[in-house]
Amino acid sequence: MSVSETDSEVAARLEFEQSQRSEGWKLLRGLLRDQRRNLIIGVLIGISWASFKVAVPQVTKFAINEGIEKNGPLLRWSLIIAGLGVLTGVLSGFRRYFAFRESRWAETLLREKLFGHVLNLNIGYHDKAQTGQLMSRASSDLMQIQGFIVMIPITMSNVIQIIAVAAILFVTDPVLAVVAMLPLPFVNLSARRFSNRIHPASIAVQAEQAQLANVVEESVSGVRVIKGFGAERVQFDKLEKEADDIFSESMKAAKIRSNFMPAIDVLPAIGAVGVLLVGGHRVLSGQLSIGDMVAFNVYLTLLVWPLRNVGMIIALGQRAASALVRINEVLSTDSEIVDPPEPRELPSQNGRQLGSVKFDRVQFGYDPTRPVLKNFNLDVVAGESIAIVGATASGKSTVPRLLLRFYDTNSGHVFLDGVDVRKIKLHELRRQISVVFEDTVLFNDSVKSNIAFAKPDASQADIERAARLAGAHDFILQLPSGYNTVIGERGFSLSGGQRQRVAIARAIISDPRVLVLDDATSAVDPSKEGEIREAMRTVMSGRTTIVIAHRPGTIALASRVVFIDDQTVAAIGKHEELVATNARYREVLASMQQTEDLPANSSRESAKATK
Repeated sequence: MSVSETDSEVAARLEFEQSQRSEGWKLLRGLLRDQRRNLIIGVLIGISWASFKVAVPQVTKFAINEGIEKNGPLLRWSLIIAGLGVLTGVLSGFRRYFAFRESRWAETLLREKLFGHVLNLNIGYHDKAQTGQLMSRASSDLMQIQGFIVMIPITMSNVIQIIAVAAILFVTDPVLAVVAMLPLPFVNLSARRFSNRIHPASIAVQAEQAQLANVVEESVSGVRVIKGFGAERVQFDKLEKEADDIFSESMKAAKIRSNFMPAIDVLPAIGAVGVLLVGGHRVLSGQLSIGDMVAFNVYLTLLVWPLRNVGMIIALGQRAASALVRINEVLSTDSEIVDPPEPRELPSQNGRQLGSVKFDRVQFGYDPTRPVLKNFNLDVVAGESIAIVGATASGKSTVPRLLLRFYDTNSGHVFLDGVDVRKIKLHELRRQISVVFEDTVLFNDSVKSNIAFAKPDASQADIERAARLAGAHDFILQLPSGYNTVIGERGFSLSGGQRQRVAIARAIISDPRVLVLDDATSAVDPSKEGEIREAMRTVMSGRTTIVIAHRPGTIALASRVVFIDDQTVAAIGKHEELVATNARYREVLASMQQTEDLPANSSRESAKATK
């Protein structure tokens, strides 16, 4: 029973590998079809190169027969050979230029297409995707494709060279040509076997490289956590395991290559031995000239690299096909959140306040079988500020995510200024809503560029105005280069409070209808929270604002509090009213405060114990 199961598993694996191989080559043909014009030019240059390359041994033959044996004009033949060498060198340069240009162009187009597609995929996809896997597809997989395309014009010219050499050998001496070319069918047979065996090995290597890239990405982005916990050895062990896996799979692929590549060297050598034995006797018997014999041996030498190249292109093609399959896995993934077929325009101001938000009987769950929000109803008047409060995992942060259409509701509707958000173009919707996330992400760029991130054409005056409103202008001026100071990756050269104020400035520079402050003070030291709150109070004035909060000082900034409990709106009112009338609200606030105070209390207890 187990044997039959093993056989069926092997059959299924082979069938899957065959389908992957077919799909990869189909994708590769489609990619090359788009570049056929310039690739053909490269091939034509390569054919010209091969013609001159093949002509050199023929001229050498004439130089020996006419110039040496018959005491002819040897200088003339030498100059012809030199001229052919120069032409071959020039055409070789052009051949490589076209080959590299087209390969890099294909790589660039694919990289741009992949990057654009990844950015357009919905947040739900990125929640599940591994960053290292995406990085591997955008780097090593693309390099595999580039490496294959660059070899196409070169290989085609080598194939022409093989054909031309074979034709010349048969015209010169059919018997000797048969002796010389006899091993070549075995080269083709070896190449086919090599192709079938190297494909799964190439896929395995690329998959392991993606896993390694994922460990490296996590280690670099989380280096502060790793060092904070003294867990360098833990991450090193992970990387060591992935590196060992790559080594193991690479050695399997290397073993396959080592079994194949010697044939490329040995088989032509067998032909050369045959030429010496048979050709030598034909020269001695006067049936073949010394020049023909020399030319024969030179032509056999010219066959070695092209034959090796054919083996290489098969391996490179299999890798490129595997890489394209992996890239196509991403490109063929459709975003679940897309623009509506017939989008509606948001209403213009016309003297009225904009930014009203409405949630109407919304039900949503990241897993539809486990709802986060049920029968969720909420009306926010334009210009009003509300604070959304709830226990951990109550769905607080889900509210702005649905407003931004990071996700779509399972049922019910979300409206912005009376228009269902699913009827608005995504770019237009998100341009009208700015978010300051709990985890502040700044980019490795100047402070000025970070503030103007959503509005790159913003003037210096607009940037400074946004910074002043966010309470960031003064500390920015104290930086080494002011607004032109580069703040490093993720902005870690700034303090938590400074990063948060830059993030607030970035959110308000585009003058959005709705401002979302998603726990914007949770990562800030309590001693600096007052400064951030003052900045928040300023930017919230007269603007529809949704504050996700748990600190009483931040909650107090809002005119109303929306308390979420049991997956729905449990109460709405002023903070003081809910504290006085709602026991569950008091319980949630107390729980949050206790969690926040725990480290401080623990420190005090530890200090007492040491005294």
